[in-house]
Amino acid sequence: MGMSLPQCATASAVSALKRRIAFDSGLQIVELVKNNIKPSDIITRDSLRNAIICDLAMGGSTNSFLHILAIANAGNIDVNLKDFEELSNKIKQIVKLDPSAAPTMTDLHNAGGISAVLKSLYGKIKELKNTTGVTQICLEDLIKNTWVDTELIHSPENPVTTKPGLGILYGNIASEGCVTKISGIDEKCYEFEGIAKPYDSEEAAMEALEKDEIKAGDVIVIRYEGPKGGPGMREMLAPTSLLVGKGLGTTAALITDGRFSGGTRGICIGHICPEAADGGVIALIEKGDKIKIDINKRTLDLLVDDKTLAERKAKLKPFIPKHTSGYLAKYARSVKDASHGAIV
Repeated sequence: MGMSLPQCATASAVSALKRRIAFDSGLQIVELVKNNIKPSDIITRDSLRNAIICDLAMGGSTNSFLHILAIANAGNIDVNLKDFEELSNKIKQIVKLDPSAAPTMTDLHNAGGISAVLKSLYGKIKELKNTTGVTQICLEDLIKNTWVDTELIHSPENPVTTKPGLGILYGNIASEGCVTKISGIDEKCYEFEGIAKPYDSEEAAMEALEKDEIKAGDVIVIRYEGPKGGPGMREMLAPTSLLVGKGLGTTAALITDGRFSGGTRGICIGHICPEAADGGVIALIEKGDKIKIDINKRTLDLLVDDKTLAERKAKLKPFIPKHTSGYLAKYARSVKDASHGAIV
């Protein structure tokens, strides 16, 4: 989007450079105010799509889906889940970082940073546009003299993998979509079928993992953790990390209407919509059901017939909010689903 100065994203938190960027950011804000340049002058459909392209090319965080959709809504900009879906089918991953590979964010910084990633993509990906950020310098000029370490930052012609870093899946569990970090999934796991073990909270799933109740071939289902059910859509970093820590990163899966951290890896799918609190199919999953995940086809399905699902739906008890008063109650009553940015 161009809403920060060059190198800001990759500079180490404890570096002198980070302090200089923080100081220079303040100076640049003053200049923008003097020139009456507002965020709405910088954040556009093209700049948001550029951000999506960069995230896909790097295998970044699934949280970008929420943030970009929410920003688009706030700015009345025509960017929605279809933009992610469209670009995900066009962009190949050209950078792979920890935890999916050995290189770290510091390595990326030393390889040229985000500017180098954009330089590698610019002119080769027609969807990447020549936008202008807070520097008031257009992208083409900004990256002109950027050095690129091609050992770490590949070109679109020679990608790390032909798959994008992130993907959107659909199916009877997620008729309104869900997301996964493809870069964090071993390719041998792209087609996975397992047995459902549903839990109605992150804590319940954690307890099951800690007691070694999850085995190879299982699919952990964590529900009622979406924007409405949470409320607030907590990160499922603890269970996803423990799943990998238990040695189940390639033999068991996790699906949730909650969200993930950028550090997530393994067969993990989040942002399932409709969420359980809205009566989505994820709320109808029972222990022992079979679930099929197909990353290549971008599908997520519960292998239960429609008649059985209709019977379960009729018996499903109404969702009881965790908060009945205060701001969280108001939020839960008005929040939209993750596929619309969890906005209110």
